[in-house]
Amino acid sequence: LDVFYSLRDISYWGMIPALSSDSHERSTYTALGSFTGSIGYQGITVVVIPIVTYFSWVFTGENAEHQSGWTAFGIIVALLGLITAWTVAFGTKESTSALRAKAQKNGNPFEAFKALFQNDQLLWVALSYLLYTIANGATGGVLLFLFKFILDNPAAFSLTGIIGLVAGLVMTPLYPILNKRIPRRVLYFFGMSFLIVAYILLSISTYSRSMTLVFVALVLFGIPGTFIQMTAILSLTDSIEYGQLKNGRRNEAVTLSVRPMLDKIAGAMSNGITGFIAVAAGMTGSATAKDMTSANIHTFQVYAFYVPLVLIVLSLLVFMLKVKLDEKMHAQIVDELEAKLASGEIVDDEAQAVEDAEAAAIAGDEARADRN
Repeated sequence: LDVFYSLRDISYWGMIPALSSDSHERSTYTALGSFTGSIGYQGITVVVIPIVTYFSWVFTGENAEHQSGWTAFGIIVALLGLITAWTVAFGTKESTSALRAKAQKNGNPFEAFKALFQNDQLLWVALSYLLYTIANGATGGVLLFLFKFILDNPAAFSLTGIIGLVAGLVMTPLYPILNKRIPRRVLYFFGMSFLIVAYILLSISTYSRSMTLVFVALVLFGIPGTFIQMTAILSLTDSIEYGQLKNGRRNEAVTLSVRPMLDKIAGAMSNGITGFIAVAAGMTGSATAKDMTSANIHTFQVYAFYVPLVLIVLSLLVFMLKVKLDEKMHAQIVDELEAKLASGEIVDDEAQAVEDAEAAAIAGDEARADRN
């Protein structure tokens, strides 16, 4: 499942540089993808139980969850997956600009990865995003523990899904609108700032046990996610042209596989972190909120909020101090690339192939003339 998901995910987001070389247009396409993505991965938590229960009732007559209901749910999800994938495959068309001509032949994988590690902006964005997604995944994975073992209100955990869904649906369409007037570095900074405040409030809530405070913290935790993730996606996408200008090679496939790879790494680590926190804080087995000691709560607070908060601060520092690739710089890079292609300073692969063939033909004619 993970292998095929990665193939689909990389090729899906790989359409962004194939549709446009303009950074603002890319933000619009990215926002559209993230918007419908929010409907999918947040909305599924809202509809899964009603769908399973309904089809269980249809096939068994009982108002409870049965295998038939889960089978129907799986079929529905599979059909939606096929329809949405086909929509992209048959509804989009790659551009054939001079910039992308270099992407047609990238040489062997070793050359591609060599160019990848020579792209400093890509590496800094990747490091910043990895720190963020590890922290975000670790905290998101233990929020249920907060409601179950500290707040003693597991039923309220559904708030996290509802807030995440609403935040995604509201903030995603706003990103390209705001980005027309506000540089994405600024949007990223304020998003990370909101996230830092959210972590502070969540840590306080472990002592105050105030649902109001938790609600505010979850709102601040959910709102900036779209801005942070979209800024990272756009920065990684724009680094394609940066690497092309710097290294002379356009490595779309390898570059665009970085974010899904980082998501997989962070997901694997966050799963391990979640299990570690559960054991370290005594939140396993038949334990309840009444069994939690001050030491258990402090342990949970340190690993669930303090350590991720440090990672978030490091992520922000890396991005603000090391990532220089913004919309203005990207536009200049595109202009410079187009000028060099037009002047012949950079020759695309197809033109180079024709030139090599003509040179070989001329050399052959000269050799035959010499023999005669």
